[in-house]
Amino acid sequence: MSAPEPTSAPRAAPSALPAPPPPVSPAPPVALTALLGRRDLGLRLLAGPEDVSIHWVHTSEMSDPYPYLLGGELLMTAGVQLTDPVRYVARMVEAGAAALGFGVAPVYDTVPAEVVAACERYGLPLLEVPPETPFTAVARAVWRLMAEARHRELRRVTEAQQSLATAAARPAPVPAVLAALASRLGGRAVLFTAEGAADAAAGRPIPAGATRALRELARVVGPPRPDPGKGAGRAVARAGAERRAATAGAPASAGGDAEGWRLAAYALGGADGLTLGVATEGREPGDHTIAGVAVVLLSLLTAPHRGAGVAARDAALVRLLLGADPAEATAALGAGPWTVVHARGGDGTPFAAASLAAALGTPLMDAGDAGDTTAAGDGAASRRRAGGDPATDSPGASPRREAGGAGAPAPSGTSPAPAARHPDVRLLLPAGQEVEPQPGWVLGASAPVGAAELAVADAQAARAVRRAEAARVPLARHRPAGLGALVDRAEAASYARALLAPLSDPLAETLRTWLSLHGSWDRTAVAMEIHRNTVRQRVARCAALLELDLDDADVRMELWFALRSR
Repeated sequence: MSAPEPTSAPRAAPSALPAPPPPVSPAPPVALTALLGRRDLGLRLLAGPEDVSIHWVHTSEMSDPYPYLLGGELLMTAGVQLTDPVRYVARMVEAGAAALGFGVAPVYDTVPAEVVAACERYGLPLLEVPPETPFTAVARAVWRLMAEARHRELRRVTEAQQSLATAAARPAPVPAVLAALASRLGGRAVLFTAEGAADAAAGRPIPAGATRALRELARVVGPPRPDPGKGAGRAVARAGAERRAATAGAPASAGGDAEGWRLAAYALGGADGLTLGVATEGREPGDHTIAGVAVVLLSLLTAPHRGAGVAARDAALVRLLLGADPAEATAALGAGPWTVVHARGGDGTPFAAASLAAALGTPLMDAGDAGDTTAAGDGAASRRRAGGDPATDSPGASPRREAGGAGAPAPSGTSPAPAARHPDVRLLLPAGQEVEPQPGWVLGASAPVGAAELAVADAQAARAVRRAEAARVPLARHRPAGLGALVDRAEAASYARALLAPLSDPLAETLRTWLSLHGSWDRTAVAMEIHRNTVRQRVARCAALLELDLDDADVRMELWFALRSR
């Protein structure tokens, strides 16, 4: 495979193979300039731009690092198996790596000129790592910078939450919340009506052009809102009708720039079409979370009085909680269709789930038990129960990697031990409410169903969010049955049980996940939270027990239908 030609952009992957966006990191990224500023490391920039962000650190001595990169990494190597520098750099850019750190000694006395030229050609930052600086020291410095940035962000968000909550308790809560938000973000906050007029504003004045751009941005956001119930006044219906028609299917938030100001607009919940506009001179980590808290508070403060329809819906939910037949609550909940959404991610703050619900335009949300991380299963315990093997170092590990070093990056081909996971956030969206990807979240959406089929939809959403996480996409939707639905279920289940009888449950689940991810070892390991070598061993064991060739497409298809039917 020849190396792809670079584009004219200074930092872009080849046009034929665009670099994928890096997955969401659990910590704020670190600016390369901050790492270069650490004099104790002695790093030197030899090629490429310095205005990039580092999301992870990874060490690899594989000749092709592409299969082991997520995107956004600082890849550390001593060039043990470096044979084709141009192809090596091209594959890094194709994978979306942020920068290359090349260790001087023990293999090379200086960074090879071919590597410098290739990085300059593809716009990939190249760092020279001196012999006295171990790779673990670079990784530790990155993790420390990330931890410091995360601590500053969490402290800022927490203080902003307290300030906004205090403002919401004042006699004039809406202007007070806007003033607190503008103060915390160092800009201006405006509450727009459905007609686009500024109903209230606070903070620093902004140029007229930025004001017009913010007003236009506010007009394009807003999830579709349900029509007002019989208890709502006609004035509210008239004020929001045009707004609902114009924003049907529109995003819940949007951003832009005008005259040097960063602009953002957020649709509030409710049927009257209000929108929050925010203008700041820059953007800092945590701004979106702080604005999300303000959106939730303003949605509650500006919501109309509870009508008979809302009370009836709450009563229906209570009956469901008390064990009533879902069909009995259909009249109050509405016949549907309804969409169930499972969400994973967020920023770890108490308002994250509520902000997500507001962004999706629904008050029906279950945040799960944030204090119980065993519901989803501890990663290590799950692997032990499933018979997984512990991760072992790859033969391609760097000779500069120091065993046992704090913050040492994982060697190529290994999967880090997953952290305990909180239960999914679950949301219920009414008819016509479009599900769109949300920053910092991985979503799985069910097919639209009636109120009596909500349990089925909940299972569909749970499978969809697992598939989205494994595929590293922000949103996955339930895929309805195709040709498999034409086969008699009882006969298919009987045949599947006989065919798969030699397989234990862990082996069958591994095979199902591996087939669903098109035979990808790495993505299967991520989805099941086990080591990639364990995946290979289990799939090989399945082939031996079934006495089938898993490289045969017909065999794979038959096994896939059997695994879905058993």
